[in-house]
Formats: sequence, C-alpha cells, structure tokens
Amino acid sequence: MVKQTQVQLLEVRFEHSGEGAYLLALAGNWTRSAMRANDQWQAFFERIPSSIGAAGRLEFDCRALDRWDMRLVSALAQMLRLSNEIGCEVDLRGLPEGIRGLFDLAAAVPEAEGRGSGDRRDDWLENLGHHVIAIVQGFWNYNAFLGELILELLATMRGKTSIRARDFWLAIQNAGPMAVPITSLLAFLTGLIIAYIGVLQLHKLAADIFVADLVGLVMTRELSAVMTGVIMAGRTGAAYAAQIGSMRVNDEIDALKSFGISPVRFLVVPKVLALVLMMPLLVALANVVSIFAGMLVAVGISDVTIPQYHFQIVNAVGMNDVLVGLFKSLVFGFIIALAGCYRGLRCGRDAAAVGQATTSAVVTAITWIVIVDAIFAVLLNILGI
Repeated sequence: MVKQTQVQLLEVRFEHSGEGAYLLALAGNWTRSAMRANDQWQAFFERIPSSIGAAGRLEFDCRALDRWDMRLVSALAQMLRLSNEIGCEVDLRGLPEGIRGLFDLAAAVPEAEGRGSGDRRDDWLENLGHHVIAIVQGFWNYNAFLGELILELLATMRGKTSIRARDFWLAIQNAGPMAVPITSLLAFLTGLIIAYIGVLQLHKLAADIFVADLVGLVMTRELSAVMTGVIMAGRTGAAYAAQIGSMRVNDEIDALKSFGISPVRFLVVPKVLALVLMMPLLVALANVVSIFAGMLVAVGISDVTIPQYHFQIVNAVGMNDVLVGLFKSLVFGFIIALAGCYRGLRCGRDAAAVGQATTSAVVTAITWIVIVDAIFAVLLNILGI
C-alpha cells in the first residue's frame, strides 16, 4: 500500500513496510507558506493513526527533508497525540534532531496542575474529597514541620547544636536594618493618614487634642505590629520561600541531607531567630515614627501644641499597650518565618514551583497574621488588658 501526494514545495509518502510497520517519508520544504498553500496534508496526517491501528508501528524517513518550521512540528504533535490515543507505537528516530529535541523537551516538563485536556469530568463529591484530604495532609505536614523546628530551636538554645554565626548575622541584617527604610516610610504615612482623619472629625467636637490618643493607641496596640507583619511577609517571608525553594530546585537541599546536615537546623533556625528578634525592634521604630507623623499633622492643621501632644501621648499610651504590640510582633515574626521556610522546603522541582511557593508563603503568612490578631483582640478584651 503506497499513498503519495505532492504539492509545490512539500512531498509526503506513506507506505506499509511489512510486519506491521508503516513508513512516513517527508521531503521538500515543509514551511508555513508551503503548508498554508495546501490543505491536503492536514487531513492526510490525521488519517494516518487510524490506518495503522493499535497493533502497528510508525516510522519516519526525513532524509530528503530540506526545510521545516514549527508548523510541521505542530502537525506531527497532533498526529502523535492521535497515535497515543489508539495505542499505536511511534518511532521518532527518523525525525530531524531538532524536532526530536522539541518533543523530548515537551515530554520532560510536567503538565501544570489544573491544565488537563478538559475531557475528564470527575464527580463533585470526589473533588471535594480530594480537597479535604489535601487540607488535612497539609495540616499534618505543617504540624510535623513545626515540631521539628521547635525541637531544633530548643536544642540550639540548650547548646546541643550550633548555627553558623555568619549565616545568623546575615539573616539579622536582611530582616532588620535592611527593612528599616520601608517600615519607617509606611509607618510615617500611616500615622499621617490616621492623624489627618482624626483631626478632621475631632475638630467638629472641639476635641483636637484627642488625636494623640487615637494615633498612639491604634499604632502601639494594633497597626504597627500588623502593618510591619504584612510588610515583612511580602519582603522577608517571600525571600525565605524563594531562597529555599531555589535550593530545592537545584538539589542543594538533597545535598545537605546526603551530608547528614539537617536543612531545618542549617537553613530555617537562623532565619526564624533573626526575624523573631528583629520584629519587636521594627515595631518599636514604627511606633515612634507614626506618633511623630501624627504630631506633625496635629500641630500643623489644628491648635494642638507640641507639649500638649506629648503630654497627651504619655497619659494615653501605657506600657501595657506598648508591650501588647511588641508581643504580637514576636508571634507574627514566627508565623512569617515559619510560612516562608515551610513553603520553600515543600517547593516543587521546577522554576514555576518557586513562584508558587513564594505566593503561598505570603498569602499564608498574611492570613494567619489577621487570624491571630483577631484572636489576640478577643483574648485581651476578656483579660481586660
């Protein structure tokens, strides 16, 4: 059986070579312009898998093939997909090296989750079950990682294990001094906004002086810690996830394990300690900067003087208010470091997984910061603090 068609610059021949093998020979210039001028080849290619059948084998002969482009690659890919669906064996060794390389590269990259062919329609209850199992499994994975981290932290504090001083001070620098500019800027702007809105409303009641109470209490108890936590989640937490995720993609995490070095002790512990120690200092700085910004607004657009503002701040803001915000910052720092390092260690093996891990780290950290802050608000109200 021999089928042959020739149109202008391209030529294709399909023949049975015996013992269930079929040969597809391509010759000429298979370029986009030549293939566009002829529509016979497309239907011809689509009929080849059904002509071979499940027990057949398809081979290629491209020795006479002169030029080709991605239009030919797309057509061959469609034919290979149809061949795989019916179970036909395809031997790619006769194709040009460039086309084989493209097919090998496409096969090596795993299909992204949620991007299937769309033919599969699972039952909604089954999908719900898969999601519930994934949530429960993720919860247990988090608990396992948290337990391992706590054990390593306790061992480090008791002197049974040690961390590299150079790595620790580098983490301190990245989480502390390098975060001062952005933290100070946002704290200053937040203090300005709160004071400006407060002055506009309190002026109607001739109570401009109480803008100091508003700025002082809101920033020291709530916004300084929450705002700094959100900033550090997007800055430092994402950096932790990206750094550790890149190491996992490059098999550096596996290399540490092969040398008997715990990745949690070597990578996670210094980062967690650095961020937990730096968060209260950043929040204290945010308190001072935001209160100063509130003073500028109060003195600038109302009749409040600097001594009056200072006196009102001292009377309104107590040490317990400051300590509440600082304690929250400790917890928020631990949450941010935990989320960033966990997502980095659970990162996949491809470049896209690093971006997904970074996004997940930021979203997880901010979500838990809001949840924990709400829990703190309820508990502090019950305790009367």
